[in-house]
Amino acid sequence: MLVLENIISDRGSKYAVAGAPCDSEDQARALLGELRRRKKFARATHNSWGLLLSGTGPVKNDDGESGAGQVILRMLEREDLHDHLIVVTRWFGGKNLGGDRFRHIQEAVRIYLDARRG
Repeated sequence: MLVLENIISDRGSKYAVAGAPCDSEDQARALLGELRRRKKFARATHNSWGLLLSGTGPVKNDDGESGAGQVILRMLEREDLHDHLIVVTRWFGGKNLGGDRFRHIQEAVRIYLDARRG
């Protein structure tokens, strides 16, 4: 699993992004469990994720960050990236970000996709 920490900071909130090849919802949950075994990620406010499965279609989880999973799915669809889990993690900094949170989620996914390409 590729994990990129401390990629975005805004008004106290901090973001990380992670991802890995994944071919089922069960595997996605196992990968998420692996990520949460790191204390820092276990304490995160949100671990939102999206996955486009070739056989069954899109799967997402907002983890309390309403709309986050859909943003991740849209980015995966644009890239035509199937069977690959992307998780955007946020540690809430005490101030609401409003719509900026969606911009940060998109940027986190872009950063991940660029790093994955090498």
